[in-house]
Amino acid sequence: MSGVDDRSVTVRVPAKVNVQLAVGGARPDGFHDLANVFLAVSLFDEVTVTPAARLTVTCAGPDAHQVPLDPTNLAARAATLLAERHGIAPDVHIHIAKDIPVAGGMAGGSADGAAALLACDALWGLRSTRAALLADCAELGSDVPFSLVGGAALGTGRGEQLTELPVGGNFHWVFAAADGGLSTPAVYGEFDRLNEGVRVPEPQASDALLDALRSGDPTALAGALSNDLQPAALSLRPSLRSTLDLGMSAGALAALVSGSGPTTAFLAKNAEAATEVAEALRTSGTCRTARVATSPAPGATIV
Repeated sequence: MSGVDDRSVTVRVPAKVNVQLAVGGARPDGFHDLANVFLAVSLFDEVTVTPAARLTVTCAGPDAHQVPLDPTNLAARAATLLAERHGIAPDVHIHIAKDIPVAGGMAGGSADGAAALLACDALWGLRSTRAALLADCAELGSDVPFSLVGGAALGTGRGEQLTELPVGGNFHWVFAAADGGLSTPAVYGEFDRLNEGVRVPEPQASDALLDALRSGDPTALAGALSNDLQPAALSLRPSLRSTLDLGMSAGALAALVSGSGPTTAFLAKNAEAATEVAEALRTSGTCRTARVATSPAPGATIV
């Protein structure tokens, strides 16, 4: 344990990229059935919880000014949910050291929710089972369970039902952050608009993609990447197309919008190629910044 006093708990939690995001039609509850292949990547937030007189949230790091510090913050919601489950008061100070892009389609808010849940469980000595924590994660949001698990997993249902997947090697990525965010509900709304009157097939995980992950072959993975939300994200933010094209021309094996965007993800052959793609993106004027990362990465972990 580490943090601001000897009773604080800090949890490190990764960002994610969706190497496949297959989206079904809208369900009666407004959600969509998904076949969502998550891969955790080595961009991390650290969430520290410390006993306090009342629940408070602070945040520092890139884009910290975009993070809500009120009860809508997923980390605050996680602490409140766990406390209510056990009949205690959620009296903690939550500090988020933010390094995952905000509103970027990389599950930064979900990561903070999973981290706060694990940290509060440890701080309060609750010793919840993994199954109980995953159930709480699913109640918080569709991407939150994967933030707890990390590695690689197939998410079905609305993405919260996880099957962990084997990965045969490390993959090298570049993530280009755009100016501003994209609302996930807005992107799904645009997906529905673009597919109005179209029979959307049931989402299925790609065998070729699962084989590529298992083998650790970046070229095979590049040929299998897909994101059904990408047309909707590009419709709402056409400027992302120039970022995708620039990364490919700089030597990326493949490029796609990460999740609901607007972060764009580029798969590289190796670490050297990733560095070259990142440098080209940084100097291109098509994005705000570009970050190099590897996958898979561990899920939420007490440090």
